[in-house]
Amino acid sequence: MTRVSLPPAQAPAVSPAIFKAYDIRGIVATALTEEAVSAIGLALGARARAAGIREVVVGRDGRLSGPALASALAAGLCAAGVDVIDIGMVPTPVVYFATVLTGCGTGVAVTGSHNPPEYNGLKMMLGGSTLHGDDIRDLAASIADPARYAALFAPTPGQLRTRDVVPDYIQRIAGEVKLARPLKVVVDAGNGVAGAVAPQLLRALGVTDLVELYCEVDGHFPNHHPDPAHPENLQDLIRAVQAHGADVGLAFDGDGDRLGVVTPSGQMIFPDRQLMLYAADVLEQHPGATIIYDVKCTRNLAPWIRERGGEPLMWRTGHSLVKAKMKETGARLAGEMSGHIFFNDRWYGFDDGLYTAARLLEILARVDDPGVVLEALPDAASTPELNIALGEGENAGVIEALRQHGTFDGATDIITIDGLRVEYPDGFGLVRASNTTPVLVLRFEADTPAALARIQQSIRAALLAVRPGLVVPF
Repeated sequence: MTRVSLPPAQAPAVSPAIFKAYDIRGIVATALTEEAVSAIGLALGARARAAGIREVVVGRDGRLSGPALASALAAGLCAAGVDVIDIGMVPTPVVYFATVLTGCGTGVAVTGSHNPPEYNGLKMMLGGSTLHGDDIRDLAASIADPARYAALFAPTPGQLRTRDVVPDYIQRIAGEVKLARPLKVVVDAGNGVAGAVAPQLLRALGVTDLVELYCEVDGHFPNHHPDPAHPENLQDLIRAVQAHGADVGLAFDGDGDRLGVVTPSGQMIFPDRQLMLYAADVLEQHPGATIIYDVKCTRNLAPWIRERGGEPLMWRTGHSLVKAKMKETGARLAGEMSGHIFFNDRWYGFDDGLYTAARLLEILARVDDPGVVLEALPDAASTPELNIALGEGENAGVIEALRQHGTFDGATDIITIDGLRVEYPDGFGLVRASNTTPVLVLRFEADTPAALARIQQSIRAALLAVRPGLVVPF
């Protein structure tokens, strides 16, 4: 074990803007400084110690700022009297896995996820639960109060040790997920940290014909942004899948907790359609199981799940919120339109793009033509996620105004668990406030392009009625 330097005795000034709804995130050296991360580690470590937790796992993605921030985080955690298990540069789900493997249930991934290179952040688990909302705000409050901050230090600092858990992670998945036949796969890691593990995992699963794109970890992300939710980031993968005649293309985001999928013909299978395939598989083993999906997902999901004997449950967007709802309901599977998929069947209930890829390949290896199976999943006319930028804090006000005064001609239902999802007989329109940036998030789906345009105009009119002059991107 190694001792690490301790954070300053007096709390540093920490920007409140880095404390988000689901995690901590900001521009490195401007808002997310090493001093801030050390103080956050101190506050988190004190909470862990108070809960009787003696060890915390720390891992980081491939961003250039990762080593320094992970070191600062470990210093803060040790100052609070807990030991740190440093697992090095790994995808975020490997951090989650390490909290299970070590039995501590507590870990921090130093990751900027899919944000630009100048960003970084912290995703935190404590005692098996992902921190969000009030828990994150309490960390901020304990740093801002000088008396509370001084009380966070332990009389005896913790110590740091390193451990390589990637072999355990690969063995755990490859020992249980089996492919019925070989597949030809193209994988695009976008120079994110998944490139350090995904090829090893896929080969361990039996994928001998593997084409790698941008699997060299590079925090500059020189080829394309590592976010498979946006079609422009999948164009290289589409070309490679078609050029090599592959069975499927897989794309990962910057920290490996989300998956993008491309068919042999180059069609993108968005996560809500992927979820149908996973739901059918899970429900064969667990009839009647609850399947959770977020408000951005297709309306084709609920009937698909019911037809296969499952119980669909729409929920709020946000990986922390979905994981909490899974714990509450015992759901076997959950998914978000952003690409986070959570298997609580043969796995541990956390979002894991690499494990999701393994389960997808297991399903596709059972059929003769994976492309036919993927493209046969119910589809609809839809838009990608659309954003309307506003001033800090203004998005929540617009949503409240819509709830109070919005009118939507022809709507059959208005779901308000997360913004407003306005349901029509032939589609839906969603408007919600992002919990991480000051934007409105919108998405639309309908049976036909004409219905899609009509629903968009209905939502546009409602937005302009409560916020005249708003620049609407449709």
